[in-house]
Amino acid sequence: MNGAVRAGRYLLLIGLAALFLLPLYLLVRGALGTTMDVATGDWLPRAPDGGAFRRIFSDETRPLARALVNSTTVALLQTAGTIALALPAGYAFARIRVAYAGKVFGVVLATLLVPAAVTFVPTFVMVSTLGWVSSLRGLVVPGLFQATAVFLFRQHFLSFPRELEEAALLDGAGPGRIFASIALPGAGPVTAAVATITFVGSWNAFLWPLVIGQDPQSWTVQLVLSSYITAQSVNVPAMFAAALVSIAPLLAFFLVAQRWIAAGVERTGISG
Repeated sequence: MNGAVRAGRYLLLIGLAALFLLPLYLLVRGALGTTMDVATGDWLPRAPDGGAFRRIFSDETRPLARALVNSTTVALLQTAGTIALALPAGYAFARIRVAYAGKVFGVVLATLLVPAAVTFVPTFVMVSTLGWVSSLRGLVVPGLFQATAVFLFRQHFLSFPRELEEAALLDGAGPGRIFASIALPGAGPVTAAVATITFVGSWNAFLWPLVIGQDPQSWTVQLVLSSYITAQSVNVPAMFAAALVSIAPLLAFFLVAQRWIAAGVERTGISG
């Protein structure tokens, strides 16, 4: 490879990296500047000030610290619950041969075609009847079943070597031990991918927490972010500062788990 081609590739990569980092830069500029700085389109704030970060945590009408705890708790519980339900379900659909298994799996996939907004009213009525409004149970439980997670686990186990399970069966291992000792450890990468999809989806959820979170103490991060935009004004520095704080956990998670995420997406993508 000659020097000109290599230099061209580096320039292309630098340009793409700058393009993807531009939204992050705009957030930082808006958080350190004023509403006027954002409106004038200056590349750098005229008088950088980090006071917005102090104000967003001292504002009692918008409990951002509490919202961070709520979002983290809801996202972790939904991720763990989704994996606990979807992983054995995906394994069962891939390995257990029973009558109408294919049709049942088709019904599971059909739930992906139903818009989430259609189920909001009956789900809210059920949650309200149980007394779960403005509670973690109301935020977590309705989102535990994820058909996409079941599909990804099934695709993984369809490509998982049956020989390992057959050898364990010949050694006297039962179905439960085969699942726990062979299938479960081998599902690490796809589990990381499903965990990432579920965690990010739960963290970014807005409409369902808006319906359930009637008490500010039960708000999630997305509800606090939306509260900076009102009919009268938009608090740009506070909104941008809160957005930076809210994406920090997701960014850290991606940096730590990116290798397992990529491996899981690759495996589920090539499964037949």
